Amino acid sequence: MANEFKTTPLNGWHRRQGANMADFGGYNMPLWYETGVKKEHLSVLESVGIFDTTHMACVMVCGKDAFALLQLCHTRDLSNLNQGRCVYGAVLDENGNVIDDAIVYKFNDIDYMVCVNAGMGGTIASHLNYNKKNMSVEIDDLSDKLGKMDIQGKNSARILSQLIKNPEKIFDKMPYFSFKGHFDKSSPLSAKVRLKDDNIPVLLSRSGYTGEFGFEVFIDPEFIVKLWENILEIGEKYNITACGLGARDSLRTGAVLPLSHQDIGHWKFINHPWMFALPFNEEQIGFTKDFIGKDALLDAKIAKFTYPFAGENLRKVGSGEDSLVIDKNGNKIGKVLTCATDMGISWYNDKILSIATPCLPKNFKAKGISCGFVLVDKKLNYGEKLILQEGKRKIKVTILKDIRPDRTARKKLSNFI
Repeated sequence: MANEFKTTPLNGWHRRQGANMADFGGYNMPLWYETGVKKEHLSVLESVGIFDTTHMACVMVCGKDAFALLQLCHTRDLSNLNQGRCVYGAVLDENGNVIDDAIVYKFNDIDYMVCVNAGMGGTIASHLNYNKKNMSVEIDDLSDKLGKMDIQGKNSARILSQLIKNPEKIFDKMPYFSFKGHFDKSSPLSAKVRLKDDNIPVLLSRSGYTGEFGFEVFIDPEFIVKLWENILEIGEKYNITACGLGARDSLRTGAVLPLSHQDIGHWKFINHPWMFALPFNEEQIGFTKDFIGKDALLDAKIAKFTYPFAGENLRKVGSGEDSLVIDKNGNKIGKVLTCATDMGISWYNDKILSIATPCLPKNFKAKGISCGFVLVDKKLNYGEKLILQEGKRKIKVTILKDIRPDRTARKKLSNFI
């Protein structure tokens, strides 16, 4: 079955470790290893985990009109994006629906990179090419030309500092959603951040998909297996764990991060927890720039709302059209987009606590809570109780603004050196 899908350079390593493999975005990827999703999830919250994310795609956008094209095609206002910073947003169609979410990296005034989801490099490149019209800009789809891994958790910088040259300089002034290193058209990876032993260039981004402190590392695919194994060897004293997409999903859900084509997709990209990804003006009634899909988002007839929820315990339901959302009056008001289990949290006196919460009560034990997102046809209030139903299975949930507390992604890097 693996031959039906694309593979990353780490596919052989995953299989030798007994990983449970499955299709994700057309790639044969590990869902979990023999360690299991729970241990992999907790390893990121307690210490450090590593993920193969080479299945994701990158598109270079270069030329004097690169900024203008991305301003048109990406929801974020990039006018204040500085060199060496990256920003999350979405690429929409004319109806305001999501083609894909995307992180834009600014190398300089004429060179940008757009990182998108598995199998979406060609789609986004085509969308950009279609909309560039007479602009002076070149689009280069780097799908399958780059290796990528995410190292996430409080010990990630301590491990990387033993592998890169000049770690003190690299980690200096590196806030959340900044990066160091550079790509160019002639050679996907060029200078500035290099591995200590081999002088291999990497791009190091202080970002990730877990809500926790960590990095995304881009490297030539030829060298990714060696770097992966070196990280695991150095990380052994920190109890590093290789993590599959199962833990990636449960971690991102607890961190209130969407999965493209599941939590955002073929409906208007508005009335959701990620409103920061839209360029609202101060009055919150319009946008600071023109972009594809803008007019559709301002349509007063929009009637869909996305909310995060948390269950009472581990019990969960499936997602999709057959998983219903029922309000307190028994009305069916929508569907479940995601329902996963964050194993690092539990309710305590009507409040969610995390194993990362400072000064935990002595009798606190994280048993895990189901959580996720619902898409409903009416506005709800935080704290409102709902029923999620899949067939005969029902669970009680609460609409919340946030789920897993005390996440570390935005904390100062100096806390973790």
